[in-house]
Amino acid sequence: MKPSKVYYTNLRVKNGDNLLKKLERLIRKAGIDTIDFDGKFTAIKIHFGEPGNLAYLRPNYAKAVADVVKSLGGKPFLTDCNTLYVGARKDALEHMDSAYTNGFSPFSTGCHVIIADGLKGTDEVYVPVEGGEYVKEAKIGRAVMDADVFITLSHFKGHECTGFGGALKNIGMGCGSRAGKMEMHSSGKPHVDQDLCIGCRKCAQICAHGAPEFKDNKATINHDKCVGCGRCLGVCPKDAVCPASDESNDILNYKIAEYTKAVIDGRPSFHINLVIDVSPFCDCHAENDAAIVPDVGFFASFDPVALDVACADAVNAQPAISNSLLGEAEQDDDHFHAVSPTTNWKSCVEHAEKIGIGTMEYELIEVK
Repeated sequence: MKPSKVYYTNLRVKNGDNLLKKLERLIRKAGIDTIDFDGKFTAIKIHFGEPGNLAYLRPNYAKAVADVVKSLGGKPFLTDCNTLYVGARKDALEHMDSAYTNGFSPFSTGCHVIIADGLKGTDEVYVPVEGGEYVKEAKIGRAVMDADVFITLSHFKGHECTGFGGALKNIGMGCGSRAGKMEMHSSGKPHVDQDLCIGCRKCAQICAHGAPEFKDNKATINHDKCVGCGRCLGVCPKDAVCPASDESNDILNYKIAEYTKAVIDGRPSFHINLVIDVSPFCDCHAENDAAIVPDVGFFASFDPVALDVACADAVNAQPAISNSLLGEAEQDDDHFHAVSPTTNWKSCVEHAEKIGIGTMEYELIEVK
């Protein structure tokens, strides 16, 4: 397979120019104009940021991308799926409140926010994964799969489980419903926190397999009956149903790659990574630590594998910022491994290449 083209622009601007104009030039040069957007619903997958975190992408960048889509005749919307863990984005109402709190509204971005897996994180589509070794059917948020065109706008940063979060993680993990996220994180099945359970039996009402069982008005999950669909996670009013988080980091990365394939197979897709505010951990935290390297720039490609590798190489070529987690860590040729030593980001891109999503080889093309 020949190298994929990855387009890059730095963050330098002169009078009369600005970063939003540079982002537009970048994505047009990278070929976004070649996609047929005419009348097409276009999902722009983004992370809205957990309230309290300030490293997430500014909504100005989302507006720049949405404006380009609209100029080409498309119908863009910003989207994400609900979180598996208990936070401010675990259901659609709280998720939209969080998005608005962080500045993502129709007034600031020029397009609507749609939470792809619905009110409780249970509105999903089962999507076959061709060639999947770990996932046969991915559980993807319905609005993502209903879109005609799929675009990612990703904040490229470190991650405590996957090494870094870029295009592949934004797609694979980000587009999974709550049950899909459980499948990626877990090789097991959910359990019930007895201290939180109030015996309301909503889990039993939603379960098609009779897995919830009750003793002293407290639920337990019979794992011999449970099929891991995750419906009980969505309906529990007290967040007493808890997912296991027992999958190895490498297998987590493999599953992310396979979920990514489910999302982008069979329709036009385009991917943008902004390598700025490179925090050591995910934007799902309600806080962010200092950036570990200087800001690098913007990258775009039709190939999310090549894109992520190019961004990882660019970050690893940067010096560590002294007053950061990386600056304090034992030095390593791989900045992401230095920050999170139990991770191996290459397992995701290698598996993604293996199952045919893209190639790790890239040609870097600078856009002024």
